[in-house]
Amino acid sequence: MSRNTSMPVKKVTLLALFTTLSLAIYAIESAVPPLVPIPGIKLGLANIVTLVLLRHFSARDAALVLLARILLSALLFGQALSLLYSLAGGFVSLIVMALVMKLLQKNLVFLTGAMGGLAHNMGQLTIAFAVTSTGGVLAYAPFLILSGILTGLFTGFCAGFLGKYLPPRPMT
Repeated sequence: MSRNTSMPVKKVTLLALFTTLSLAIYAIESAVPPLVPIPGIKLGLANIVTLVLLRHFSARDAALVLLARILLSALLFGQALSLLYSLAGGFVSLIVMALVMKLLQKNLVFLTGAMGGLAHNMGQLTIAFAVTSTGGVLAYAPFLILSGILTGLFTGFCAGFLGKYLPPRPMT
């Protein structure tokens, strides 16, 4: 007898809405001029959606939405190389945030965001080093560490604020 492993329609619809929301946030943020004159540093506001999903759904659901957003944003706004950086940063960040979220029992979302921002930038820096084979890219690390923590704190606070208006238990 085969087991039906398909998602309920309500959950698929909610995840599609979260994907659309994260893609819209990404598109708007991409259209805004950078806040600092250092290339590649931005707030990462679409990560708010990932944090909300980790807290109120599951890591698997967050991964599905993250993957859909990265693929769609690369298709609509990016280049092939940006896809590689986004996948590395996004999934390293997701893994770290899922672990921190579990460790902190879904509390202190701002701290989870900070760790995710840091992990995202370190994942991208690792890919940059692998692609260029140039140690000079590592000089960028202090800026990426600081910006990852600060932007992650911001997105974490935003996700924590939004979480007050969502049910605390996972939705199915």
